[in-house]
Amino acid sequence: MPQRVVVIGGGICGLATAHRLAREGLAVTLLEASDQLGGLGTFFESRGRSVERFYHCVMPTDAALLALLDEVGLRESVGWKPTSMGMIVGGEHRSFNSALDLLRFRPLSFVNRIRFGVVSLLLRRLGQGKDLDRLRTEDWLRGLYGDKIWDLLLAPMFGAKFGSAFGDVPALYVWQRLGRESNESVRGYPAGGYQSVIDALRASIEAHGGEVRVNAPVGRLEADEHRVVVTLADGETIEADHAVSTVPLPALRAIADVGLAPALPEVQLPYQGVVNTLFFLRKPLSGHYWAPVIRSGTDFDGVIEMTPLTGSERYGDRHLVYVMHYTGRDSALYREDSDSIARRWTEQLLSVHKGLTAADVDEVRVFKAPFVEPVYPLGYLEKRPAVEVAGTRLLLATTAHVYPNVTSWNSSVELSNSVTDTLLRIARSTPIQENTAWSAESAR
Repeated sequence: MPQRVVVIGGGICGLATAHRLAREGLAVTLLEASDQLGGLGTFFESRGRSVERFYHCVMPTDAALLALLDEVGLRESVGWKPTSMGMIVGGEHRSFNSALDLLRFRPLSFVNRIRFGVVSLLLRRLGQGKDLDRLRTEDWLRGLYGDKIWDLLLAPMFGAKFGSAFGDVPALYVWQRLGRESNESVRGYPAGGYQSVIDALRASIEAHGGEVRVNAPVGRLEADEHRVVVTLADGETIEADHAVSTVPLPALRAIADVGLAPALPEVQLPYQGVVNTLFFLRKPLSGHYWAPVIRSGTDFDGVIEMTPLTGSERYGDRHLVYVMHYTGRDSALYREDSDSIARRWTEQLLSVHKGLTAADVDEVRVFKAPFVEPVYPLGYLEKRPAVEVAGTRLLLATTAHVYPNVTSWNSSVELSNSVTDTLLRIARSTPIQENTAWSAESAR
């Protein structure tokens, strides 16, 4: 009889984990609390087309994700296109891609334009050999670029992800982010959208004997050195030899029973959520895939135009634009009514794109996610929790474990691979408990 595993959470990390464990011959059940798999890759339907609620792309450096796509037959479906970056500063639009664009960038003095270009070119090399994990991002970048560049560009651009806490985040995070993007202008997108990836992973899990369940929120989780017991919100129980939790640590603590809770990692991380608004437009904007928005009178601080990457056909010959603001789930903006956000952000989008009118806006959708990115403290490499919960058969694969990598589908797959290797090693050296019941049963 194969080892039995419950995977909690049906985002990309949970799907990749269940996919690989099932392929290795373990009996797997994947539990997702919501009615849809994919986590931040979930989607909705517009005009009969599947559209992601939050923006995604594949980078040429995403080796782990591309290998996973290869396993499910989707690597060749990724279409690659060159993309460009713009910038909206004080309501004015500028290209920000070439040395010539930088030389024309009048918000910075000529000297600072040269300094920005030289330092940016050397930044990865300048970080080598430094303990960036214990160095504040603001201290590192302000020292290299100077006060003017930090205040005008870097703090607003990178700070959009972490808010006012950005300057305190370890510089290692920024250095790692630059490593992933590596000045790449080419990006990829699966021909069938991210729904095709989710569907392919589910099909793989089920084809290898695994079970995938949605609308299956976990109410309580018990784990010790012998077994795992998962109690669903409706009272159903599932017993297993091992479990992998991919849900954020605050959510995991909420379901851990009194025996498990003290064994969980003590690290307490604040999390940034996101407010994300999608615009389906009847005409394109600037044609830039990514444009930070700086001091332009908007609540949102970034604009992503998907159509230059995906084409407009998949959206019913419309142009899809995401605008977003990262914020804590307790903020006034996060708690604000979605209709109110949609109205105000529509007005703000029109204000920074003078050629756009209300008649050009065909459809607006607002989506929010509470746990997008942990705000990491200095020295987090030493504080980062282990994936094994000592004294139990529970393993963790959460965003708290991704650091120093940037949270992305690729880093989630990398983490999944590492945790899966660990679980397979444990499973192959551990005898199956004779009293473990794999089949779901009603709570006693």
